[in-house]
Amino acid sequence: MLTLSDFDFPLPPELIAQTALPDRSASRLLVVRTGADGATELDDRAFADLTDYLRPNDLLVFNDTRVIKARFFGQKASGGKVEVLVERVLDADTVLAQVRASKTPAEGSTLRLADAFDVTVGPRVDQFFTLRFPEPALDLIERFGRLPLPPYITHDPDAYDESRYQTVYARHPGAVAAPTAGLHFDDALFARLDAHGVQRAFLTLHVGAGTFQPVRTENLAEHKMHSEWYAISEELAQAVRDTRAAGGRVIAVGTTSLRALESAATPEGELRAGSGDTDIFITPGYRFRLVDALITNFHLPKSTLLMLVSALAGIEPIRIAYRHAVEQRYRFFSYGDAMLLQRQP
Repeated sequence: MLTLSDFDFPLPPELIAQTALPDRSASRLLVVRTGADGATELDDRAFADLTDYLRPNDLLVFNDTRVIKARFFGQKASGGKVEVLVERVLDADTVLAQVRASKTPAEGSTLRLADAFDVTVGPRVDQFFTLRFPEPALDLIERFGRLPLPPYITHDPDAYDESRYQTVYARHPGAVAAPTAGLHFDDALFARLDAHGVQRAFLTLHVGAGTFQPVRTENLAEHKMHSEWYAISEELAQAVRDTRAAGGRVIAVGTTSLRALESAATPEGELRAGSGDTDIFITPGYRFRLVDALITNFHLPKSTLLMLVSALAGIEPIRIAYRHAVEQRYRFFSYGDAMLLQRQP
């Protein structure tokens, strides 16, 4: 039985990328392949070389969610300090949020955020609080909130982050973390992909702060995954059918795209259009229904995302790839370099 410790690895802290490269497609790309003899083969490339590994009629599936300025600092009516991280926008003026304070705020109390407006505390939902905003929540979030950079990025967000911690195709606001595999794509790379005959399509999954939630139990079966909202259009479902008919591959850009695709797939591998919540937890032994390959960044030790990529590419190939990445000084996590992984038979 696999345990949490099976997904640990030593990572020098200086390899955790703190800033994004100015040129999106200038990141490195580690391609992980299985040779004819079954051995793991690694190619060290530039991300701009991605087209060398794609074929006409392959379909890249992107997550077009947009990161919102979900972090607020403020105070309770008593004067006590609070930190709020919006997890999900429920409706026009209500959100679910994490609230950090010296004492749990009471239902019906108010919090002053960004020294600009008051929100009313509503009922709790698990570890989250419902907060009611006095005006449309997304408007106030965009005007007064702060970009919620991941906890391992140590500087305060600035104007550069507000541009670079967002994909060039972000459309639908609602995420509190970026679908970071997509950060490597720019218009010039899209033009090369188009010329190569590679297709692309989009889904939406609003990434929650739970993506950084650590696994706290050695027994993976005891871990409860966070839930995230996703939407699959009929246009995407048709694109997948067309790709299959043309002999192409479905390639997820990022683990969020993969989780949405696998959540919406039937056991027979058909993609169903629609929307809903997913708390799918993909670990080795999972039988993939739809996704053939994955473009992804490097993930945290002992994380659910490291388990996901191990399920797709194989535990030992991922261990080999991560050891190589550390030795070759790849840049890790959200602002880091990328991998291209093939699904193991």
